[in-house]
Amino acid sequence: MLTTERLLLRPFRDEDLPAWAELNTDPEVMRYLGGKPLSRAETDEIARAVNARYEAEGTGFLAIERRSDGAFLGAGGLTREAWHPDDLELGWRLAREYWGHGYATEAAAAWLAYAFTELDLPRVLASTETANTKSISVMERIGMRFDHEARLEEDGETFDAVIYSITRQAWRAARP
Repeated sequence: MLTTERLLLRPFRDEDLPAWAELNTDPEVMRYLGGKPLSRAETDEIARAVNARYEAEGTGFLAIERRSDGAFLGAGGLTREAWHPDDLELGWRLAREYWGHGYATEAAAAWLAYAFTELDLPRVLASTETANTKSISVMERIGMRFDHEARLEEDGETFDAVIYSITRQAWRAARP
């Protein structure tokens, strides 16, 4: 588990599952994530798989909890994606009511610190659909820079994406 000033990044709990399912049916949340809502069974399976991966590898798309009141905000973390099998990718997904409060940036920054200090990774990537300017802004706020454009495929769907990256050296150089 990771903690920040306001957040706890931890495995999913059973009590998270209804809010996780609701988040994944919100069309605005899913807009840049394939566009289609996920079923409760799909979201429950994602949570189970995330917890298993975290236990086995120390990485995954963990739950994000607000420390002040225990609210489930969404999920984020480091995953291995088929389009970049040699790198871990940083990502996040928050319920719409928690957008605009800096939670994604705070969680992403914590995951970068974990990637470079605990996992000793040489670099971390992040990708999003080209039109997802909010996620691009988060990437830039945590020090990631544009790497390249790509046409990616997930679940049989292709999309135009921008890939951002940061190296361990660049991350260390930017720290006070």
